[in-house]
Amino acid sequence: MPPSPTLRRTDAQAMAELQREHGRALFGFLLGLAHGDAQRAEDLVQETLVRAWQHPEALESDHASMRPWLFTVARRLAIDARRARLSRPREVDQEDLEQAAAPVDRVAGAVTAIDVRRAVGSLGREHREVLVQVYFRDRSVAEAARELGIPAGTVKSRTYYALRALRRDLQGYGLGA
Repeated sequence: MPPSPTLRRTDAQAMAELQREHGRALFGFLLGLAHGDAQRAEDLVQETLVRAWQHPEALESDHASMRPWLFTVARRLAIDARRARLSRPREVDQEDLEQAAAPVDRVAGAVTAIDVRRAVGSLGREHREVLVQVYFRDRSVAEAARELGIPAGTVKSRTYYALRALRRDLQGYGLGA
């Protein structure tokens, strides 16, 4: 036997009454769950009332108030909405993309380091020693000359020829030949 029209309380008047009676309290509750986002709280209130409309059996219960049921539904909707937001990547607009730092390519840096080590390793011992002193240990020409026991002019010429050989070996890095 179909339910009588008086038992099914999903008509517009019943929903308006539900909104009047519980809407303000629901909004306040959901505003807290939405961290002050009024638009999100309003959307959740509407979704809660849609659920009440979809489940007339809840409206037909013999409870003194619908508020506990509505608050439970609202809380679950708020949790579901938050989980859905957190599972999606944050939306980024064009301005954010333009201001973002370029990603660091660690693989390219590692490959470059390997190539440079190989190129430095291919130099003769005398040229490699000069580069180690001047570039890797950050010594001046005079300090490198003193450390290696050679004249400053020799440090300069070995540095020149070592760098020229490195430029040739590392042409793919845009260093010129």
